[in-house]
Amino acid sequence: MKKLLTVFFAVMLMVAIFAGAATAKTFISLATGGTGGTYYPVGGGIADIVSKNVADVQMTSETGNASQANLNLLGTHQIEMALAQNDVSMWAYKGMRPFKQEFKNVRMIASLYPENVQCITMKGAGVKDIMDIKGKRVSVGAPGSGVQADVASILRVAEIKYSEMKTDFLDFNNTTQRFKDNQLDVGFVVAGYPTASIMDLATMHDIDLVNFSDDFMNKLIAEYPFFAKSVIPAGTYKNIDHDTNTPAVMAVWVCDGDLSEDVVYQITKAFWENVDALYKIHSKAKMITLETALDGVSVPIHSGAAKYYKEVGMTVPVVE
Repeated sequence: MKKLLTVFFAVMLMVAIFAGAATAKTFISLATGGTGGTYYPVGGGIADIVSKNVADVQMTSETGNASQANLNLLGTHQIEMALAQNDVSMWAYKGMRPFKQEFKNVRMIASLYPENVQCITMKGAGVKDIMDIKGKRVSVGAPGSGVQADVASILRVAEIKYSEMKTDFLDFNNTTQRFKDNQLDVGFVVAGYPTASIMDLATMHDIDLVNFSDDFMNKLIAEYPFFAKSVIPAGTYKNIDHDTNTPAVMAVWVCDGDLSEDVVYQITKAFWENVDALYKIHSKAKMITLETALDGVSVPIHSGAAKYYKEVGMTVPVVE
């Protein structure tokens, strides 16, 4: 009897093991941003698509402090996936400021949508092109911010020094306030359009957006490949009746390179085959398309994502 019971429990244990294996899931956390931003609803939509369409993966979106904080978590293997800007992703990968070490495990799954460099000026200020800002009162972004880093890259390509302008280091809100107080000629904001602070400014003042020439953007992208060409359509802001060509950084979906090729392949495939579900969640999501999935690549593409893109006939850029 004792022997029969031993055999019975052994059989039941094996059944439990195999049953558990059959229902095992890969659990993945996706770091997004604050609840008031775009990353949070977009990240929630991505997690929902993946969880519904990849049988053995359960993805959960989590609030985060956006690019820098998310990449620190990802780089130290505390989270599996994140949303971030492509320029900040490159700095993390290469160990550039503000990061204190290289995070060589950062891999990209897809570019999502552009966050535009919006160069604001007042109509009548005599600023039509980026080269016209010499000698002007210019806000270049808050100290240590992503805006300041992006603007510094633009100024290096333009060969314009801070000393050749009356330079202020201001955040979004202070930039628009200085315009209201007639203390600025030019101000830079890097964000998805329409940006609330600029919309507010445009209701009270006759603003314009500075156009970047195609030649300039080609030079900029050659030097800093995390930038991509973008257009802010006419009518985005009050009384701006022309399209504006601008560089943009990309909001990107990144992951830990330690994730298996098969898991990332299945996630990438499921996402792009069901991306329409994301368009109902946020207006910005309508800019997320397979055609722009490899725009502004600044870190290596995960091998699982690369496998999918090659299958659909796309050329995957190589990043060292």
